[in-house]
Amino acid sequence: MSDTSNASDEMGTPFNPAFDAATHPELFQGVLRRRIAAFILDALIITLLWILAVVVVLVLGVLTLGLAWLLIGAIFPIVGLGYNAMTVGGPNQSTIGMRQMGLTVKMWHGGTVSPLIGAFHALLFWLSLTIFFPILLWPIIDRQKRCLHDIFAGVVLVRDR
Repeated sequence: MSDTSNASDEMGTPFNPAFDAATHPELFQGVLRRRIAAFILDALIITLLWILAVVVVLVLGVLTLGLAWLLIGAIFPIVGLGYNAMTVGGPNQSTIGMRQMGLTVKMWHGGTVSPLIGAFHALLFWLSLTIFFPILLWPIIDRQKRCLHDIFAGVVLVRDR
């Protein structure tokens, strides 16, 4: 078995040779287009989940004489982060949209993503989307097609088919 713990790229940044874009370009072909399609599908699913959660809170609000209505502001972050934590941090290591597009999320070192990292990854994504959208253009120049929120969360998206 070879020791890959000291492997690094030309800038000295450690990486897993299994996710090297130079030696395994097939893992990253079409990833950017697939990510966009996966995002659209996941956004639709999250929107439906959000609407369902709002309806539940409204009904609970009637039953609790308005007390549950205090939860309305927390629904979107809970649903958005929870969705990513349960799907990316779950056994399939991908959201429903990513699964449909043939993508899997892995830790940069090849391990599996925990639910906490999945939620953190989603938080970074939503912050980058709302605060500084051009950050999402980073994959155009990145060999592994990683966005900055992928790099900060320590994950890489690869094709699984």
